[in-house]
Amino acid sequence: MFNGFISIDKPPSITAHDCVSRLRKLLKQKKIGHGGTLDPMATGVLPIAVGNATRLLRFLPEGKAYESRIRFGLVTNTDDITGEVISDRPCPKLTLAEIQKLLPLFQGKITQRPPAFSAIQVNGKRLYDLARRGEISESDIPMRSVEITEIRVLNWTEGDYPELDVAIACGSGTYIRSIARDLGEKLGCGATLSSLVRTYSNGFDLDSSLTFEQIEELLKSSNLKVLAPDHGLHFLPMLNLDENATKLWCMGQAIALKHVFAENQSINSQYARMYDCDQNFLGVSEVNEIGLQPIVVLNPIN
Repeated sequence: MFNGFISIDKPPSITAHDCVSRLRKLLKQKKIGHGGTLDPMATGVLPIAVGNATRLLRFLPEGKAYESRIRFGLVTNTDDITGEVISDRPCPKLTLAEIQKLLPLFQGKITQRPPAFSAIQVNGKRLYDLARRGEISESDIPMRSVEITEIRVLNWTEGDYPELDVAIACGSGTYIRSIARDLGEKLGCGATLSSLVRTYSNGFDLDSSLTFEQIEELLKSSNLKVLAPDHGLHFLPMLNLDENATKLWCMGQAIALKHVFAENQSINSQYARMYDCDQNFLGVSEVNEIGLQPIVVLNPIN
């Protein structure tokens, strides 16, 4: 029985749900969940929680990073290369300098219209279902505020349909497809996303990610090791309890701050990672006026 995290290097053409289903079969475990969706076309980092670690998914840190390729001159109904082409306008004279002038408009806190073919719900229905049936218009799609902390040019390829490679760091809820579409609209030639790799997500990076083929080989040799349950939670304060406090906390009792903190010491976080005196990870506390209230207890005392 595995308990912890596996960062999947998601292959193209499958969904995050498909990844969970496949991993359930490989590990022969039902208790598996993913930490955020990833478009079927996209590849890269998909955090997966296994066993009791599924209870920790909501505590993972914010933040994602991508390497994307934008193709200019094409517009599709899905805002990526997998969709139906609705506009084809070669633009061989487009220059990188023209694009670089506009990139600052997509940094910081911006308002974005998600793609029509996305999993966002409107009146209890998925946008992609409404879009497939032709029951949604552009004005019906709710705008959302997102934050983009970096857009960095990686490569520029000239041609009738020139392509721009960019690295993008952003907050949750950002659609890279929308950035491609909107950049093309501002340039007047249209654009669509032609490839997308997520290089970082919620505390996990591509270097620590495994393909399904690698997982299968590691399972065959009994060498598969999952990442520790507290992996990705290192941004939370770490607190150690003595033996008596550990027993009380693991039984669901709040621990007064005076038994944990030095005099006049405070903690500027809503949650904290809890460990016993031997550095064993116990779970997560909420820090409130009562003290350290157990929220997730992974190692209860019997």
